[in-house]
Amino acid sequence: MKVFKNKDGKWCFDVTCNGRRVRQIVGLSRPETEQAMLNKLADLKRDKFGIMKPRENIFFEEFAAEYMELYASQKRSWVRDRSAIKHFNEFFKGKLLSMITPEIIERYKAARKDAGANPTTVNRELATLKTIFNIAILWGKIDFSPAKQIRRFQVNNIREKILSDEDMRRLVDVAEPRIKPVLIIALSTGMRRNEILGLKWQNIHFEGKYIFIEYSKSGKTRQIPMNDLIIETLKNIPRVSEFVFYNSKKNKNVSLFAVRDAFLRACEKAKIKGLRFHDLRHCAASAMVRKGIDLVTVSKILGHSSIIMTMRYAHPTPENMRFAINSLGDILKGGQEQVEKQEKPGKFPVKSGIEIPLSGSYLTN
Repeated sequence: MKVFKNKDGKWCFDVTCNGRRVRQIVGLSRPETEQAMLNKLADLKRDKFGIMKPRENIFFEEFAAEYMELYASQKRSWVRDRSAIKHFNEFFKGKLLSMITPEIIERYKAARKDAGANPTTVNRELATLKTIFNIAILWGKIDFSPAKQIRRFQVNNIREKILSDEDMRRLVDVAEPRIKPVLIIALSTGMRRNEILGLKWQNIHFEGKYIFIEYSKSGKTRQIPMNDLIIETLKNIPRVSEFVFYNSKKNKNVSLFAVRDAFLRACEKAKIKGLRFHDLRHCAASAMVRKGIDLVTVSKILGHSSIIMTMRYAHPTPENMRFAINSLGDILKGGQEQVEKQEKPGKFPVKSGIEIPLSGSYLTN
């Protein structure tokens, strides 16, 4: 099985399956020729096993509509998928699903970049596109995914937007009444926006002083302790629905868009630039670390499956770094003074009367 150029400079493929060899001139680019070869190989395999299932001639936009209706509508990120598909349809409209090649997808990447789209946004769109093709394979529409080997843009996802204690208090103080409780919970617990807006009164346990997270991004439940400020804030919210944050006019829980607009207005009043709502989770985690809370505890509160995920939220401040270095200096300086005063070399005298051997491990612990 190979792809090559013939003497006329046209792309060809050579594939053998079940003793049957097929050589064909495609004449298109190498990626399109590779896709044609894979399609032919699938046809040969179907013939080998007696599976007479012709590939469906369905346009991308038609399958994208089916994908949204039957699959994406059940996902938490369906809004993001819908936005991505709008861009896909502008580029892939009129193309058969089975004829979209890696080269065409690379052209989509380049077009989105030239249009000024954020690399992170394009990466999310590519992830959605890969899911679309994987579902197409699962549903028997195509045999191979042209998006499988597509690489994402390299981006630095770690944003060091950390609010000081004063900034956090100011943000809450200037916020509108309807969003102030949301900000208090976000900054006090590090909960995600969807977790906060999806809170139900049955998940608030005032006696036990904890919030029960029933649905989280990781798919696991967890309990988050409540401080006195959270308890006071929640008790002041009228219970007009099963949801804690409820829009009586629209007869549903508060939308993401309503919170976003009110959040941006609060940031503007507080004169805080470049802050995203998700950064509040970042700020809460960083504040806990600043107060000396260990990463294991912070990870448990945030609901991370690995402490490695928590470390991206734990940004040491210059003050803490200076304090850490000074602390080590104090240890070494104090140890040296004790060495000069001690009677027996190689021993540290301690108040308990137990002698601690002088060693490199002591200095590094």
